[in-house]
This record gives sequence, structure tokens and C-alpha cells, in this order.
Amino acid sequence: MNFDENKQKLTQIIKKYQQYLLLGKSLSSNTCEAYLHDLKLLLHFLKENGKNPLQIELSDLQAFASGLHDIGICPHSQARIISGIHSFYHFLLLSEYIENDPSELLQTPKLGKHLPEVLSVEEIDKIIQAIDMEKKEGQRNRAILETLYSCGLRVSELCNLKISDLYFEEGFIKVEGKGNKQRLIPISERAMKEIKYWLSDRAQGRIKPGFEDYVFLARWGNGISRIMVFHLIKELAERAEIKKSISPHTFRHSFATHLLEGGANLRIIQCMLGHENIGTTEIYTHIDRSMLRNEIIEHHPRNIMYHKKAPK
Repeated sequence: MNFDENKQKLTQIIKKYQQYLLLGKSLSSNTCEAYLHDLKLLLHFLKENGKNPLQIELSDLQAFASGLHDIGICPHSQARIISGIHSFYHFLLLSEYIENDPSELLQTPKLGKHLPEVLSVEEIDKIIQAIDMEKKEGQRNRAILETLYSCGLRVSELCNLKISDLYFEEGFIKVEGKGNKQRLIPISERAMKEIKYWLSDRAQGRIKPGFEDYVFLARWGNGISRIMVFHLIKELAERAEIKKSISPHTFRHSFATHLLEGGANLRIIQCMLGHENIGTTEIYTHIDRSMLRNEIIEHHPRNIMYHKKAPK
């Protein structure tokens, strides 16, 4: 059966795959759309080569992957597309459309570890101090930055934070992360204080219907956006004369790094950040290596003996 003859059946399969992503895997609609977009790239390639998607071999997928590299798609995007291929053929195997998964041995390109930019505590303080407290939104902005740094939130989690999810007596907030998964995060006394001050200001301002429960509001009474928070941090960093390239996510990286430097267990940091895979969290161990090396050189007995014996 060629590609066109199988088109109707394939359309039905893709609809079921979409339901599997949304309901079975609890992926967001944006992530689901990305998976389906990447799947279309593969299906177009297979159609051009007269291949039936339900009857292909590993070599066909390897040819597709090589083509991604040849047309200049970056390794990270290649890895994402191949991850989507693995997901699709895993679904086909589970649903008994195929007997063997041709993508099982399909490898993703090796990616170098990207070390995220990290702010020192002093730099974070400088950025927060750069907020103009004379402005109406000054207290809100201070509460935003303290919450980002205190809780290590994703910017989307910050924007969607609800008043009903603040448990200040217990010292926690509840957030909804990727895949609609909820988690409780401890919040610092300082962040709680700044939020309470902001809620007092917030009560005096305009609140649009439907946004009564949102913690952080824009000046016109609806929810803040990720772009707004991004521009806010960029502007404050420039005002504080911080030369690093930073974003809201930099506060999350800094939160995790400072926890690690303070001796926190990596599993605890994983839970705080809402990482499903510990490998995602392990990137923070690479940030700390220069500090660890200095500690070893200064305090390890072998190094102490060497420096004592070394001629001046």
C-alpha cells in the first residue's frame, strides 16, 4: 500500500496520537502542536521517498535525520524533532499499529552542556534596588523579582500565580508547572513581605473581571505577561549596570545555583524546580566546578602539603 492509499488511515492515526499527547501524556497544547509539526516534516520526507510510515526501517529514519543536519537545522532542534519521532513510534507500538519500533536505535545529536548565566546575590540585590519605588508599579516589581528569586519559578508560573495558591501561614506557595503538574514551594519571609505590601497596593487599583485571583496584575487590571517581565528585568539590569545577558529564567538558574552552593541536595533542587528528569537539574553541578576546585586546592591535605614544600 503506497503513501496516498494509506492517507485516510494515517489521518485517523494522527488524530489518535494527538489525543494521546494531550490526554495520555498531559502535554500542553503548544507542545502538542510542536510534536505534530515535527511529525509533518517526517511524513513529507517519507512521501517524497515513496515510503509508508507504518512500514519503514531504521535506515529511513537515519536518512531523514541526516537531512535535517544537511539543511542547517541546529542540533537542539534536531534533537527535539527526533524526540518527537520516538514519541510517535512509541505510540504506534503501544497502539499495535506496528510490531517493532524502527526509531528504537535512532540516536539524537550530541549536545554540549550549555552553562546558563548566573547572577551573584549582590547582583540580584543591585537589580532589585534599581526599581523606582516612587512609581505606582514599584512595589509590584519588587514582589515579582523577590518571588522569582525566592522560589525559582518559571516566568509562566509567576504570571499565573493565584492568591488562592498562597499559603503564607505554612510558608509555601502552590504553582502549576509543565504538564499541569502542581507542586508546593517554600517561600522566603522577604518574598512574602513584598507580596503582602503589593497586595495592599493591588487592592486600591483596577482589577478586570476574571483576574480577581491573580497575584500580579498589569496597570490596566489584567494579568502580567511573560514579555512584560522580560522587558522589566532587561531594563532594571541596564539601570543596575549589570553587563550579563539575563532574562527571567536567569533568576531561576541563580536560585538553583545558590541552593547548590549552600549545600542543598540535588534531588531537593529537582523537586523545587519541578524537573521531571534529574538530568535537567544536573546542569547546575557544572556551574560550581571552579568553586569546588578552589576549595580542593585550598583545603585538601595533598595540596596543603604541596604548597608548604614548594619553593618560594
